[in-house]
Parts: sequence; structure tokens; C-alpha cells
Amino acid sequence: MGLLAVHEAREAGLSPIPGEAGLPFIGRTLDMATGRWMTDDSFYAKYGGVYFSRALNQTFVAAAHPDAAGAVLLNKDKAFASGPGWSFFIGPFFERGLMLLDGDEHRTHRLIMQQAFVRSRLENYLTGLQATIDETIASWPEGTAKISPLVRNLGLDIAVRTFMGMETGPEARQVMHDFETCVRAGTAVVRYPVPGLRWAKGLAARARLEEYLTPLIARARNQDDDTLLHGLCHARGENGEEFSDLDVLNHMIFLLMAAHDTSTTTISVMAYYLAKHPEWRERCRAESEALGANPTLSQIDELASLDLVMKESLRLIPPVPGVARMTVRDTELLGHFVPKGTMVSVPIQHIHTRAELWPDPQRFDPERFSAERREDQIHRHAYLPFGAGVHKCIGMFFGGMEVKSVLHKMLLDLDWSVPADYEMPVDRISLPKPKDGLPVRITRRNR
Repeated sequence: MGLLAVHEAREAGLSPIPGEAGLPFIGRTLDMATGRWMTDDSFYAKYGGVYFSRALNQTFVAAAHPDAAGAVLLNKDKAFASGPGWSFFIGPFFERGLMLLDGDEHRTHRLIMQQAFVRSRLENYLTGLQATIDETIASWPEGTAKISPLVRNLGLDIAVRTFMGMETGPEARQVMHDFETCVRAGTAVVRYPVPGLRWAKGLAARARLEEYLTPLIARARNQDDDTLLHGLCHARGENGEEFSDLDVLNHMIFLLMAAHDTSTTTISVMAYYLAKHPEWRERCRAESEALGANPTLSQIDELASLDLVMKESLRLIPPVPGVARMTVRDTELLGHFVPKGTMVSVPIQHIHTRAELWPDPQRFDPERFSAERREDQIHRHAYLPFGAGVHKCIGMFFGGMEVKSVLHKMLLDLDWSVPADYEMPVDRISLPKPKDGLPVRITRRNR
């Protein structure tokens, strides 16, 4: 961390943070750019629960032990800020999204936004959600197909219809392509707007998103429907606070990215594990068949086996594999001195696959979340797919409803399989997704 930090640590009676910068000049930038950063947990074995490394010309401190992760995410001393942490990666593309706000401003915005995610709103979203899922899955082909692109297109249909009340088409597909471009820009090595490179593409995509969404916000202000956009436009805080048009724009851009990418990743991962484990597919199918085609929200909550599969899929491949923070003052982390202005990461992917926390951690075993075992309770912060603390995912219940609704319909209408020796390769350059599109064999069931 540098001689100054070592000196300050000793002055404060704390330990300096161990670690290593990596390769000369570039540190671990190549590991970050290729996604290896998310699977290599060797620094934890070598340096312990808090360590540092360098990438993208920046020093990162990893809160790699669950105790350290909890200290950062719960942030009881208000030393770890979410906004400046995430802004380093995605600030220019998702500015002033909820995850990039802190303190009283974050609290106010979150309280307003929660009105768009109350249970009555979720129940209203569900009807349109189910209609979109039915229509889209009915169009899926039989035979060999890559299921990840099919799921991503379904996620697009859900996003533009349920979130914005629009029909899908070339313009809507361009919108979702722009979201993906913005996400991938966050891990660009060249972090300047050089034409043709990832950072510049992300800035151009953000500009197109603003142009697309601005007139939709004006329309949502003046009509009544069951879309998320309408919910944000008309939500009120505890003292009557409301979002400006610019607030709605920023939150919609962020929420569309967060909801679309995380949900489609989770659906694809669940589809993979259900293809690899037909005994679980049939167990989940039996519960879905008992409910019928269009279950209520309460009935979706009763899909116990599907819920276990979802939790295990989120453990093995969390759609948000790490969380970023920045220290806003000098602080300590598990007895280590952390200077003001330090980037701190919580490596969720690593914590979710530690043998000391999870027996046989790479094995797909949904029963580990059963009431009898509850391996996720071995440590309060061993399982963090939605984060923790005041920045815990506000859309987690909407996401669970969407994911289970899609898998429910797939189980009723389709069979799908993969060869016994197939192992899904994962692209981890930004948010994880199947590198090969997840090719499966689809057959349509006669019900």
C-alpha cells in the first residue's frame, strides 16, 4: 500500500495491508480484463482476509473474509462509500443510479423507489410479465439452440414491456444492446474516449439511452399503467418527495441494466444446472405442474424446489460477482489500516465458493439451502447474492418473481438437455454469462 500507509498504520497501532501489486506497470490489469480476477482466489490463501493488489492503475483492497465483507457492506462507521467506488467502473454510464448514491440522498431516493416495488405493484407487474413469457417461449425453436440468447431476448421483451410499456422491435433491441455496451465499458483497460474502443462506445451508448427514454418519461407522467416507469414517475416519499425527470432517467437506465443482466444471467445458469441435473428438473416440474400455467405471486413463492435451485445457482455464479466501495476517511478493516481514498472490493464470487464455508463448494447441491441444513447460515455474510446493508438490492423480490416465472413456464412447456460431459464456459469480463451461448437440445412438451 506504500510506505506512507505502512507508517500511518503503525502510528495508529494497526497492521499494514499485505499483498502485492502484480506485474510491473500493469499489475493485475490483464486478470481483470480477461475475467480471471473473479476466479483466482490465491491471494486469499497467501495473504488472508484483507489484502491489496493493483489493476487499471489503481490499488484495490479486497475484503475477502466474510467478517471483512460484513464490515464494508454494513458500513456502521460510514467510512465505505458506494458512489465513488462504483463510479470508478460505471459512473459515466450509470450516473446517479441508486447504487451510486450515499447517505441521506441515497436514503431519500431509496424510500421513493421502494414504492415501485411494493407487493401490490409486483402483483400488477406479474400479469403482463406472464403474458410476455408465454408469448416469447411459445416462439422458441425445437432442436439444438443456444438458450442464453433466447433468454436474453426474453429479458428484453420483459424489460421493454413491463418496465416501459413498449413493444419489442429494432429500436428496443438497440436499447438493450446499448445497456450491455455500457456494462462492458466499465472494465475497459483504456479509460478514455478513444474512438472505436470500449470506453468511447459506452459513452455513445449512454447518450442514445437518454435520447430514447426522455420522451417515454414525459408520456408516463401523463398516463396510468402498470409499468415500472410509471411507478417511478408517480412514486412519493414519506414526506411527499418525488423524482425529477432527470432522476427518473438516471434510475431507469440503472434499473434496466441491473434487472435485465442479473435476471437473464440467473435464468441461464439455472437452465444449465437443470439440464445437467434432470432429477432436479423433474422435481421442480412436479411442483410447477401442481400450480398450473399462471400462478399468483403467493403461489410462485411456494415453488420451494425452484427456490432452492435459484439460491444454489446464485451461489455458484452470482450475477454480480463483486461489490465496489471507496473509503471516505481513514479507517480500519479487521485490524488493518485503510487510508482515505482507497478502493475496496468485496469478492462475492470467492466468498461463495470457499471450502471453509461451503462443503464441496463447486458441487451443485440445492439442498444445502434446505431448512434442515441451511449452510448459508454458517456465517452471516457467507451468502451475498444481493449484497447487504443499506445498498442491498432493492429489486430482489421483483427479480425472484421474474426468474421463477420464466423457469416455471419453461418447465411446463419444454424439455431441454445437454451432453453428459458438457461444462458451461463462463465469460467473466464484466457480468458473467455463458461464453458459448449455452447450446441445449429443446423439445416441446404436450400438455
